[in-house]
Amino acid sequence: MTESIRLAKHLAELVPCSRREAEQYIAGGWVQVDGQVVEEPGMRVQPQQKVELMAQASLAPAAAVTILLHKPSGCDADAALQLITSENRAADDRSGIRFIKRHQSGLTLATPLEVNAAGLLVFTQDWRIARKLIDDATKIEQEYVVEVAGELSPEGLKLLNHGLLWNGRALPPIKVSWQNETRLRFALKAAQPGQIAGMCEKVGLAVLSMKRIRIGRMPLAGLQAGQWRYLLGYEQF
Repeated sequence: MTESIRLAKHLAELVPCSRREAEQYIAGGWVQVDGQVVEEPGMRVQPQQKVELMAQASLAPAAAVTILLHKPSGCDADAALQLITSENRAADDRSGIRFIKRHQSGLTLATPLEVNAAGLLVFTQDWRIARKLIDDATKIEQEYVVEVAGELSPEGLKLLNHGLLWNGRALPPIKVSWQNETRLRFALKAAQPGQIAGMCEKVGLAVLSMKRIRIGRMPLAGLQAGQWRYLLGYEQF
């Protein structure tokens, strides 16, 4: 039998380049084995297999990415992270970024959501975006659409906007309005887990479903449940 060889070593001899550079090319998604992109430098290949370095290959470090995901209801943070695959990428993603496995690692979930809530999540490799969304959470408004059932108390809408306590403390003023007979819109900053459901319960309403549709200036827009896209270079929260 012909002895296999480590892909990085084979590429270094083929290009030629250093072993370290070969590993960078492979991890960057620039190498194909028999027509398929391979991103594992330690993969074993046979001498007869076709190994190619793409013409546009670069040794420049991959830029940090930020991913916008539409989390389905009932999906926890770990399950949401597993949705970031090439198959679940939105067809209308206009970023032009090549999806590589490296984009699935080192991600910070900057905007947690309760398991039973759906809507916009932000995963990022960019420390600047993580810092803005986490450290400045009290300055960034989030918008939710909440389906409710029950009979709203006479002063209920006024109390939802201002006057309720949560965890023993007075809540700051927020914006709550009816979208239709069963759906409320909440616009608030730094929402705590269970806060919206707790607020509704205090005024006689039960939450049936909840979806976050905006974080700062970034809307959920046309992302379908379970799909994701890259944040565009000019987009800001």
